This record gives sequence, structure tokens and C-alpha cells, in this order.
Amino acid sequence: MDFQRFYAGKEFAAYTFLGAHPVEKGFVFRVYAPAAEKVSVIGDFSGWDEIPMEKIYDGQFFEVTVPGAREKQMYKYRILQKDGRQLDRADPYAFFSERRPGTASVLWNLSYDFHDGAWMKARNDRRSAPLNIYEVHAGSWIRKSRWDGKGDPADGWVTYRELADRLIPYLQENGYNALELMPLAEYPADESWGYQQTGFFSATSRYGEPSGLQEMVERCHESGISVILDVVTVHFAVNDYGLWNFDGTALYEYPSPDVGYSEWGSCNFMHSRGDVCSFLQSSCAFWLDRYHFDGLRLDAVGNLIYWQGNSARGINESAVRFMQQMNAGLKAHYPDAMLIAEDSTPYAGTTKPAGREGLGFDYKWDLGWMNDTLRYMGEDPQSRGRDIGKLLFSMDYFYSGRYLLPLSHDEVVHGKGTILNKMAGEYEERIRQAKLLYMYMFAHPGKKLNFMGN
Repeated sequence: MDFQRFYAGKEFAAYTFLGAHPVEKGFVFRVYAPAAEKVSVIGDFSGWDEIPMEKIYDGQFFEVTVPGAREKQMYKYRILQKDGRQLDRADPYAFFSERRPGTASVLWNLSYDFHDGAWMKARNDRRSAPLNIYEVHAGSWIRKSRWDGKGDPADGWVTYRELADRLIPYLQENGYNALELMPLAEYPADESWGYQQTGFFSATSRYGEPSGLQEMVERCHESGISVILDVVTVHFAVNDYGLWNFDGTALYEYPSPDVGYSEWGSCNFMHSRGDVCSFLQSSCAFWLDRYHFDGLRLDAVGNLIYWQGNSARGINESAVRFMQQMNAGLKAHYPDAMLIAEDSTPYAGTTKPAGREGLGFDYKWDLGWMNDTLRYMGEDPQSRGRDIGKLLFSMDYFYSGRYLLPLSHDEVVHGKGTILNKMAGEYEERIRQAKLLYMYMFAHPGKKLNFMGN
């Protein structure tokens, strides 16, 4: 890792230095905690007794090598703050985590012998090819047993490998050539669907080990299916074992409560800090590098463009620069990967190159098309004529960018119901209307995305 690039927000491989890495007969631990008075590593390898870490480089990083530390052992960092308080923290750069409700990091060697070289060499961003995406939540697409809402939902979860066994044939049968997985970076609450995270380099242990996810991606490639991962660069979970107040100060988040907390109650990343930008873009590069994902879908881009997602509060220039720099860097390292923005704003230039005052995404979700089309199809067919503009408007702006037509998870959450239930008429009529909707969707220009169960 280049330290100056890390501080300047230009590092894309911070995970190769920070975190826990195997060395001869043990592991070396490194953590960034500039305001900490003292840092120790604790874990299975020490009986959870403290092993003091030494300051390195400019004194803002801590390091220790632990002979005898082994893969799959759990650990945390014990951080003594300048105010005398002491908290045990998960490793921000951990490659694996203890299964919830446990909160420790887990030592892991991420080396995996991929056999998808031909796919990786031939893949592209699909700008000149069909793209039909199936969006999936790994924990509920299929279950081992029906969950009645009582007990632990983990009783019904399948592993990454078991999910691949059932999901890949389903994708092939139904004509999908891409899979989008809702966030898999470690997160504390099952109910969040993964959008409030604590482990930005750690594939969630809910569904098995990291090698299982690597194998799942590889098997998709063998079947001609691209795999896209949802990533979150706006905010993070407030749990005190995670990034919040990590070294006793607001290291990753804004210190001011006016912009420090998001509309979801989580902490907003402070994108004006170079070290935070290096953390986030290293995380995005990590999933493309170590897991061979073919693309990333950035969540809540509107909350990056505007302060708190509110255009009336103005543009967040630091966050815009972060997206421009990150997307340009990712494209330089992975020119064949897809970068997709969930952007509900009218911001101009989301899919323009970062070097030409754009944000540098390959595609933008066309949420205007989604809203207008679903409203139109929910009207009585006898009365739709007066609202034909809802169908025509999307072509008024379509060629100003590169769009993806989404009927995503956002259209079914919070009791909104399935696409079928949004159609006009009684049950049989809704079936006919849904067929009409999907025929129209696939005839309309733009890439396509459907959420499971629609």
C-alpha cells in the first residue's frame, strides 16, 4: 500500500496491507487508528489476552505479528481511547466474520484457485450486448424449510454453494444472463437486507465461508452468467464494534450530527477524508479482484450527490469527487466491469465519463420509467388514454444517458406488493396486464432488471 496515496484518497488496494494476513507460521495484524492511545489484538490465539501492537510508519498505524495464529480463529482489536475508555472492535479490513449475533472478526486466507480465465478475458460491460438481470436476496430466494417468524431464521438459510445449485438452472431456464446479489458484505441485522454494514471486506457468514461465494461466482461464469454485487458507499451501521467512533473519534463519519446520520439512522461516511475514500474504493476493488464479480451496483447514489439526498441542500462536492475518482480508478483497473448507479435524481452526467464532468457510471437505474409505467398500468385500461404521456416521457430523456429499467426490490418492500398486484383489474385481468407490462418493458430500449418474485 502506498501511504501517501492512502491519505490522498487514491489508494485502491489498502486491503493488501491493512487487516490480518497470513505469514510464515502465523498472521500479521495491521490497523489504522490515528487517535488511539494504545491498540492490542485479542483472540483465540491468545486466550483473548491482550497482545500489544506497535506503532508503525507515521504513528497512525499499528502492527503486530502473532506466531501460531491460524485460519478460522476469531479476533478483535482492543482500542484504548485518549479519554481512557476502552472498546473491542471488529477489524475494518477483516476478510471474514463470526456468524451473528457474534461480532468478532475471523482469520481467513482468501486465496482461491479460480478456473474462469476464459470468461474473465472475454467479459465486457455489456454496452453493446443484451443485459437481463435477476435481482436476488440470498437469504430468502429459497429456504430449506418454511420459517414461521419464530425462532432463528438461520435454520432455513442455504449456503452459497446450495444457492448456486438451485439458482443457476433457474436463471438459465428463464433467460437471464446476469445475477445481481443484494449486499453480502457483513451486516448485523437480518431485517436490513444488508444495506447497513459493519464488514466492508467480509462476505457475510450467514451463508457459509468466503470460498463458497467465490465458487458460486465461478460456477455462474461457467454457465455464461455475469454476477453483479450491491455495494454501499454512503453509510454504515452504528454498532459500537464496527466503524462508529472507531479510534475514539469520528474517523469514518462526520462529527456533526447535522450531516452525521442518514435518513436510515446510520452514520454517513465523510467523503472529504482521503483515508475514508481509500477505504471505500479499496472495498469496491476488493470484490472485483478477490471474488471476480463482473460489476457493482452502488446503492443510494442520490444521497452521495446531494447532502442527505436532498437537492434543496445542494451538491455534496466531496462525495461527487469521490465517485468520479473511484469510478475512473475502477475502470482503469477493471475496464470490463460494469458500474451501475441507483440514482433517482435528475442529476446530469451520471453516465458520462468522470473526465468529462460526469460521474463515470456505465448505467443508471431509470426510476422515472419505473414509477411512470407502474402508475400507468395501475389505471383502468379504459381510462389510460389521457395519461399516455407517462409512457412517452421516458423516451424524451432516454438518449441523454445509458439507462437500466428496474423493477427492483424497492417496488415490493414495506407491503407494496408484487408487480402483479400493482396491475389494474381482477386477478385474471392483472395477469394479462402483467404480461403486457413485461412485453412493453422488453421492447423498450435499455437494460433490464427484475427482482425475485415479481
